[in-house]
Amino acid sequence: MHKVDIPKWAVDRVIERRGTAHPYADLDPARTALIVVDLQNGFMVDDVAHALCPMAVEVVPNVNRLAAAVRRTGGRVAWIKNTHYPAWITMYAKMRPEKIAKRIESMSEGSTGHQVYPELEMKPEDMVVQKWRFSAFLPESSDLAVRLRAAGCDTVLITGTVTNICCESSARDAMMMNFHTIMVSDGNAALSDEEHNASLVNFYVTFGDVMDTDFLIGCLERNAAPREAAA
Repeated sequence: MHKVDIPKWAVDRVIERRGTAHPYADLDPARTALIVVDLQNGFMVDDVAHALCPMAVEVVPNVNRLAAAVRRTGGRVAWIKNTHYPAWITMYAKMRPEKIAKRIESMSEGSTGHQVYPELEMKPEDMVVQKWRFSAFLPESSDLAVRLRAAGCDTVLITGTVTNICCESSARDAMMMNFHTIMVSDGNAALSDEEHNASLVNFYVTFGDVMDTDFLIGCLERNAAPREAAA
Protein backbone atom coordinates (compact mmCIF):
# COMPACT_ATOMS: atom_id res chain seq x y z
CA MET A 1 0.00 0.00 0.00
CA HIS A 2 1.19 3.54 -0.68
CA LYS A 3 2.61 5.58 2.18
CA VAL A 4 0.25 8.56 2.02
CA ASP A 5 1.71 11.94 2.93
CA ILE A 6 -0.55 14.99 2.86
CA PRO A 7 1.63 17.85 4.17
CA LYS A 8 0.42 20.24 6.85
CA TRP A 9 0.62 23.22 4.50
CA ALA A 10 -1.92 21.56 2.20
CA VAL A 11 -4.33 20.85 5.07
CA ASP A 12 -3.88 24.41 6.37
CA ARG A 13 -4.63 25.83 2.94
CA VAL A 14 -7.81 23.76 2.62
CA ILE A 15 -8.98 24.83 6.09
CA GLU A 16 -8.26 28.48 5.32
CA ARG A 17 -10.23 28.28 2.08
CA ARG A 18 -13.10 25.99 3.08
CA GLY A 19 -13.28 26.18 6.87
CA THR A 20 -12.66 22.47 7.45
CA ALA A 21 -10.15 19.81 6.46
CA HIS A 22 -12.89 17.63 4.94
CA PRO A 23 -15.55 19.78 3.26
CA TYR A 24 -17.42 16.77 1.84
CA ALA A 25 -17.72 14.74 5.04
CA ASP A 26 -21.42 15.65 5.12
CA LEU A 27 -22.10 13.73 1.88
CA ASP A 28 -25.51 12.19 1.30
CA PRO A 29 -24.95 8.42 0.92
CA ALA A 30 -28.03 8.01 -1.30
CA ARG A 31 -26.58 10.56 -3.74
CA THR A 32 -23.06 9.12 -3.72
CA ALA A 33 -21.39 6.91 -6.32
CA LEU A 34 -18.18 4.94 -6.05
CA ILE A 35 -16.22 5.24 -9.30
CA VAL A 36 -13.73 2.42 -9.89
CA VAL A 37 -11.33 3.53 -12.62
CA ASP A 38 -9.51 0.98 -14.79
CA LEU A 39 -8.99 -1.82 -12.29
CA GLN A 40 -8.67 -4.21 -15.20
CA ASN A 41 -6.37 -7.10 -15.99
CA GLY A 42 -4.62 -4.85 -18.50
CA PHE A 43 -3.14 -2.85 -15.62
CA MET A 44 -2.94 -5.54 -12.95
CA VAL A 45 -1.94 -8.94 -14.34
CA ASP A 46 1.64 -9.62 -15.38
CA ASP A 47 2.05 -10.90 -18.97
CA VAL A 48 -1.42 -9.51 -19.80
CA ALA A 49 -0.94 -5.87 -18.84
CA HIS A 50 0.25 -3.27 -21.31
CA ALA A 51 0.94 -0.87 -18.41
CA LEU A 52 1.39 -2.88 -15.23
CA CYS A 53 0.78 -1.11 -11.91
CA PRO A 54 1.64 -3.65 -9.18
CA MET A 55 0.18 -1.47 -6.42
CA ALA A 56 -3.27 -1.69 -8.01
CA VAL A 57 -3.74 -5.21 -6.62
CA GLU A 58 -3.10 -3.85 -3.12
CA VAL A 59 -6.11 -1.50 -3.19
CA VAL A 60 -8.62 -4.19 -4.18
CA PRO A 61 -9.74 -5.02 -0.60
CA ASN A 62 -10.42 -1.34 0.13
CA VAL A 63 -12.36 -0.91 -3.10
CA ASN A 64 -14.48 -3.95 -2.24
CA ARG A 65 -15.12 -2.59 1.27
CA LEU A 66 -16.13 0.79 -0.11
CA ALA A 67 -18.37 -0.74 -2.76
CA ALA A 68 -20.20 -2.75 -0.11
CA ALA A 69 -20.60 0.31 2.11
CA VAL A 70 -21.86 2.49 -0.74
CA ARG A 71 -24.46 -0.11 -1.76
CA ARG A 72 -25.48 -0.70 1.87
CA THR A 73 -26.11 3.01 2.47
CA GLY A 74 -28.09 3.55 -0.74
CA GLY A 75 -25.50 4.73 -3.27
CA ARG A 76 -24.29 3.41 -6.62
CA VAL A 77 -21.12 1.72 -7.87
CA ALA A 78 -19.70 2.27 -11.35
CA TRP A 79 -16.94 0.14 -12.87
CA ILE A 80 -14.99 2.05 -15.54
CA LYS A 81 -13.29 0.08 -18.30
CA ASN A 82 -10.50 1.74 -20.26
CA THR A 83 -11.14 0.83 -23.90
CA HIS A 84 -9.03 1.09 -27.04
CA TYR A 85 -10.27 3.86 -29.33
CA PRO A 86 -8.40 4.11 -32.66
CA ALA A 87 -9.50 7.68 -33.32
CA TRP A 88 -7.58 8.97 -30.27
CA ILE A 89 -4.81 10.26 -32.50
CA THR A 90 -2.75 12.11 -29.90
CA MET A 91 -2.56 9.01 -27.73
CA TYR A 92 -0.85 6.95 -30.38
CA ALA A 93 1.03 9.56 -32.43
CA LYS A 94 4.27 9.40 -30.43
CA MET A 95 4.18 5.85 -29.06
CA ARG A 96 6.55 3.12 -30.19
CA PRO A 97 4.81 0.62 -32.50
CA GLU A 98 5.27 -2.31 -30.13
CA LYS A 99 3.71 -0.29 -27.29
CA ILE A 100 0.73 0.58 -29.48
CA ALA A 101 0.24 -3.06 -30.41
CA LYS A 102 0.36 -4.18 -26.77
CA ARG A 103 -2.12 -1.51 -25.69
CA ILE A 104 -4.54 -2.44 -28.46
CA GLU A 105 -4.27 -6.11 -27.51
CA SER A 106 -4.79 -5.36 -23.83
CA MET A 107 -7.55 -2.75 -24.01
CA SER A 108 -9.76 -4.00 -26.84
CA GLU A 109 -13.28 -5.16 -26.04
CA GLY A 110 -13.47 -8.90 -25.44
CA SER A 111 -9.80 -9.27 -24.55
CA THR A 112 -8.52 -10.66 -21.25
CA GLY A 113 -6.86 -7.36 -20.46
CA HIS A 114 -10.11 -5.44 -20.89
CA GLN A 115 -11.89 -7.46 -18.18
CA VAL A 116 -12.27 -6.18 -14.63
CA TYR A 117 -9.82 -7.80 -12.21
CA PRO A 118 -11.55 -10.98 -10.97
CA GLU A 119 -11.10 -10.35 -7.23
CA LEU A 120 -13.22 -7.22 -7.42
CA GLU A 121 -16.76 -7.84 -6.17
CA MET A 122 -19.09 -6.59 -8.89
CA LYS A 123 -22.86 -6.84 -8.43
CA PRO A 124 -25.63 -7.04 -11.06
CA GLU A 125 -27.05 -3.67 -10.02
CA ASP A 126 -23.72 -1.87 -10.57
CA MET A 127 -23.01 0.29 -13.61
CA VAL A 128 -20.36 -0.80 -16.12
CA VAL A 129 -19.09 2.06 -18.25
CA GLN A 130 -16.55 2.04 -21.06
CA LYS A 131 -14.37 5.11 -21.50
CA TRP A 132 -12.35 6.17 -24.52
CA ARG A 133 -9.98 8.72 -22.93
CA PHE A 134 -8.08 9.03 -19.65
CA SER A 135 -10.97 10.84 -17.94
CA ALA A 136 -14.26 9.04 -17.39
CA PHE A 137 -16.09 12.37 -17.04
CA LEU A 138 -15.02 13.99 -20.30
CA PRO A 139 -18.22 14.03 -22.40
CA GLU A 140 -16.41 12.60 -25.44
CA SER A 141 -15.03 9.78 -23.28
CA SER A 142 -18.17 8.19 -21.80
CA ASP A 143 -21.77 8.76 -20.73
CA LEU A 144 -20.89 8.32 -17.04
CA ALA A 145 -21.92 11.84 -15.98
CA VAL A 146 -25.29 11.49 -17.69
CA ARG A 147 -25.95 8.12 -16.07
CA LEU A 148 -24.95 9.34 -12.62
CA ARG A 149 -27.23 12.36 -12.84
CA ALA A 150 -30.10 10.12 -13.97
CA ALA A 151 -29.47 8.02 -10.85
CA GLY A 152 -29.63 11.12 -8.65
CA CYS A 153 -25.93 11.18 -7.75
CA ASP A 154 -24.12 14.44 -7.02
CA THR A 155 -21.07 13.09 -5.15
CA VAL A 156 -18.38 10.74 -6.45
CA LEU A 157 -15.65 8.75 -4.73
CA ILE A 158 -12.72 8.13 -7.06
CA THR A 159 -10.71 4.90 -6.80
CA GLY A 160 -8.61 2.93 -9.26
CA THR A 161 -5.40 3.20 -11.24
CA VAL A 162 -3.28 5.03 -11.92
CA THR A 163 -3.73 7.81 -9.40
CA ASN A 164 -2.00 10.56 -11.34
CA ILE A 165 -3.39 9.81 -14.82
CA CYS A 166 -6.86 8.34 -15.31
CA CYS A 167 -7.97 8.76 -11.68
CA GLU A 168 -6.89 12.37 -11.28
CA SER A 169 -8.13 13.24 -14.77
CA SER A 170 -11.53 11.75 -13.91
CA ALA A 171 -11.60 13.49 -10.54
CA ARG A 172 -10.77 16.92 -11.94
CA ASP A 173 -13.36 16.63 -14.69
CA ALA A 174 -15.98 15.36 -12.24
CA MET A 175 -15.49 18.48 -10.13
CA MET A 176 -15.74 20.68 -13.20
CA MET A 177 -18.94 18.84 -14.19
CA ASN A 178 -20.39 19.91 -10.80
CA PHE A 179 -19.96 16.67 -8.88
CA HIS A 180 -18.67 16.86 -5.30
CA THR A 181 -15.51 14.81 -5.72
CA ILE A 182 -13.42 12.81 -3.26
CA MET A 183 -10.24 10.90 -4.10
CA VAL A 184 -9.69 7.88 -1.86
CA SER A 185 -6.12 7.97 -0.60
CA ASP A 186 -5.84 4.22 -0.02
CA GLY A 187 -8.13 3.24 -2.90
CA ASN A 188 -5.96 4.61 -5.72
CA ALA A 189 -2.71 3.17 -7.01
CA ALA A 190 0.25 4.67 -8.85
CA LEU A 191 3.73 3.51 -9.83
CA SER A 192 5.37 5.27 -6.87
CA ASP A 193 4.51 6.97 -3.59
CA GLU A 194 5.85 10.22 -5.01
CA GLU A 195 3.45 10.22 -7.97
CA HIS A 196 0.55 9.11 -5.79
CA ASN A 197 1.03 11.82 -3.18
CA ALA A 198 1.73 14.59 -5.68
CA SER A 199 -1.58 13.81 -7.38
CA LEU A 200 -3.57 13.67 -4.14
CA VAL A 201 -2.11 16.91 -2.81
CA ASN A 202 -2.66 18.78 -6.05
CA PHE A 203 -6.27 17.63 -6.19
CA TYR A 204 -6.97 18.26 -2.50
CA VAL A 205 -5.73 21.83 -2.43
CA THR A 206 -7.92 23.06 -5.29
CA PHE A 207 -10.41 20.56 -6.68
CA GLY A 208 -12.03 18.46 -3.99
CA ASP A 209 -11.50 16.29 -0.92
CA VAL A 210 -9.17 13.40 -0.05
CA MET A 211 -10.20 10.75 2.49
CA ASP A 212 -9.14 7.22 3.34
CA THR A 213 -11.41 4.18 3.22
CA ASP A 214 -12.15 3.95 6.94
CA PHE A 215 -12.97 7.66 7.20
CA LEU A 216 -15.27 7.46 4.18
CA ILE A 217 -17.13 4.40 5.42
CA GLY A 218 -17.65 6.22 8.71
CA CYS A 219 -19.11 9.22 6.84
CA LEU A 220 -21.41 6.99 4.80
CA GLU A 221 -22.72 5.06 7.78
CA ARG A 222 -23.04 8.07 10.07
CA ASN A 223 -24.88 10.14 7.47
CA ALA A 224 -27.14 7.28 6.43
CA ALA A 225 -28.36 6.68 9.98
CA PRO A 226 -30.36 9.93 10.43
CA ARG A 227 -32.01 9.48 7.04
CA GLU A 228 -32.97 5.90 7.88
CA ALA A 229 -34.40 7.05 11.21
CA ALA A 230 -36.40 9.81 9.52
CA ALA A 231 -37.84 7.33 7.01
